Amino acid sequence: MEFKKIVIIQTAFIGDVVLATPLIEKLHHFFPQASIDFVLRKGNENLLEGHPHVRRVFIWNKKEGKIKHLFGLIGQIRSERYDLVINLQRFGATGLMTWLSGAKMKVGFDKNPFAFSFDVKVRHEIGKGTHEVERNLSLIRQLTDDSFVRPKLYFDQEIATRISIYTNEPYITLAPTSVWFTKQFPAHKWVDFLKQTDFSGRIFLLGAPSDFDACEQIRLAAGNERVENLCGLLSLLESTALMRDAEMNYVNDSAPMHFASAVNAPTTAIFCSTVPEFGFGPLSDKSRVVQVTQPLDCRPCGLHGHKACPKGHFKCAEGIEVNRL
Repeated sequence: MEFKKIVIIQTAFIGDVVLATPLIEKLHHFFPQASIDFVLRKGNENLLEGHPHVRRVFIWNKKEGKIKHLFGLIGQIRSERYDLVINLQRFGATGLMTWLSGAKMKVGFDKNPFAFSFDVKVRHEIGKGTHEVERNLSLIRQLTDDSFVRPKLYFDQEIATRISIYTNEPYITLAPTSVWFTKQFPAHKWVDFLKQTDFSGRIFLLGAPSDFDACEQIRLAAGNERVENLCGLLSLLESTALMRDAEMNYVNDSAPMHFASAVNAPTTAIFCSTVPEFGFGPLSDKSRVVQVTQPLDCRPCGLHGHKACPKGHFKCAEGIEVNRL
């Protein structure tokens, strides 16, 4: 089977786009002459900037005129006359996008409301130790093979040059925040870690512009002069490039963990309300998971976390000893 034009749909969060990149690598390997396009949500496009195997990125603005932009995007996709569309999501909007794409072959998960329109439907299961990358790759197994491919992000020399001002001595990075409160190692625990660490190099706090205040509070409370708050100063790819050569990257169960996986960077991943068994753990060769050791009947309390601990005690995070980091 041969494909000349392929499009991948993943319009969820930043980390989900990173975990979709193995499909780009594998499809390019098996169909090197095919052009590969990608559909993602506005704000995530920097991740695929300059990607050598992606021809075009379609951007869906979900925050302004969501439905209008959706149908405009569907029109753009139909005009491309794709041979193959691969939908990595299980929600109706992307299912509709797939159904109306006009592609010769449509592939997606069986839980999507529009799965009836897919030519290939793959069973989707959370748990059983299957990583999200494996679930994603299962969509193209019958078109390629069973081999595993790690996430991969690319950045050019210009990005490497821009971050070189931070890399002139050994350093570690911390990404203390998350979209979900119960995925975040508590701020006071990060402060304790920064007070206790005997690391003598630079320490960088990473995050989006919206994370600046939270990280600045951590920096000030730690009183560690080696700590620098870089939230909002680096693009997604610049943050990834910085993480690549760090002595260690400390992350929550969140996007920065997947950045580290995409450049095979050393990773210490802290899991609070969620568990690695969901399939979103670190994939770097040098990686480890830190989580509460005592069993909690309330953990995990959800796939994505919550805005507050449902039980009010947050034992899944408070029970993790800082010295384990």
